Amino acid sequence: MRISVFGCGYLGAVHAACMASLGHEVVGVDVVEEQVASLAAGRPPFHEPGLEQLLGEALATGRLEFTTDASRAADAVVHFICVGTPQKKNENAADMSYVRAATETIVGLLKPGDVVVGKSTVPVGTAEVIAERIEEREPAAELLWNPEFLREGHAVEDTLRPDRLVYGIRQGDGGARAARVLDGVYAAALAAGVPKVETDLATAQLVKVAANSFLATKISFINAMAELCEATGADVTQLADAIGYDARIGRKFLNAGVGFGGGCLPKDIRAFMARAGELGVDQALTFLREVDSINLRRRVRMVDLAREVCGGSIAGRRIAVLGAAFKPHSDDIRDSPALSVAAQMQLQGAQVTVTDPRAIDNARKKWPDLSYADTVEDAVRDTEVVLLLTEWPEYVGLDPVALKEQVAVGRIIDGRNCLDPATWRAAGWTYRALGRP
Repeated sequence: MRISVFGCGYLGAVHAACMASLGHEVVGVDVVEEQVASLAAGRPPFHEPGLEQLLGEALATGRLEFTTDASRAADAVVHFICVGTPQKKNENAADMSYVRAATETIVGLLKPGDVVVGKSTVPVGTAEVIAERIEEREPAAELLWNPEFLREGHAVEDTLRPDRLVYGIRQGDGGARAARVLDGVYAAALAAGVPKVETDLATAQLVKVAANSFLATKISFINAMAELCEATGADVTQLADAIGYDARIGRKFLNAGVGFGGGCLPKDIRAFMARAGELGVDQALTFLREVDSINLRRRVRMVDLAREVCGGSIAGRRIAVLGAAFKPHSDDIRDSPALSVAAQMQLQGAQVTVTDPRAIDNARKKWPDLSYADTVEDAVRDTEVVLLLTEWPEYVGLDPVALKEQVAVGRIIDGRNCLDPATWRAAGWTYRALGRP
């Protein structure tokens, strides 16, 4: 069927390419000309494994196009809202201006029977406002809310083979008909047995922020345990292994370290708190303030560890930071713990050099005052401390013996608890990590 995707950033570009690969005719619409031109040429403006190949294949079929001309979407029967909802400046709340703009554009195109599908992460209550606006303009069109659950680095797989589909549906015949239309969009996933949850609009909007809040809480919980482990001499990794065997808890997301970042978890939990306050139930989410606080505290503690291994001061010390992206397999530096730590150390007088396999160009734009190196070898040469802050496979697999020959002093701080301490210590390194003896 003919589909439009409004917003061709991370979510929209991936969604558009994947829908075209499934056989749909897709037009991606965005107001950023440079981004549209890059996508139309088959060059994703961000790194996501598998996307460039998928994008090229979809464009070659003629089923996918990108444009700044919204009228090209007039013949679509399904319109996806995939725009960003960043955090407002100096506020916790989400900036809904892009959602409002996309909605106004879409309602001007609607025909009887069209379906609008919200995928953006929004404060609960947003969908109801959009539904009213659609009904004002075209009563025979319908809104569904279909939250996304993409993991950066796995977004193509998560779109083509999701672990669940959530439909927020309005009551009545229109909602049921719209759900059948969306079933057609996701026919391949449904045929493969992907679970589908049909619920109301409010619940569907809450699912994504509730999921992100739970994951953030789990990460901050183990990092709080890391603080206790440091005070008692316990080992947080062994602690996580032990409690992770409990099926009620599980081992995933119990990796203590420098904490979470990126464009989703931090801003989503803050927007969730802000919306709860607007609804008069802010006490229900006060725990998220501590989740956020614990997460930010880990970055400060990482700088403290660097100071400790340097004898009390990092002023004038040559320090290498391995990693700039907030997570591996991505060039996303939004709220990156690695760059936050690097900048803090530089402010305290350290000579910091950052390297990353994918995110150097983005990091240079955001933090031009830091020094950068294209390779690990160039980054660590003659340094006195090495910090591993993004767990890229090439960093996890480094040879400590070979690396030791390139540094001035063999000190490494494992900010992701992803290295084997015994191996590195046997190679002559001073090894430190958050929450470990």
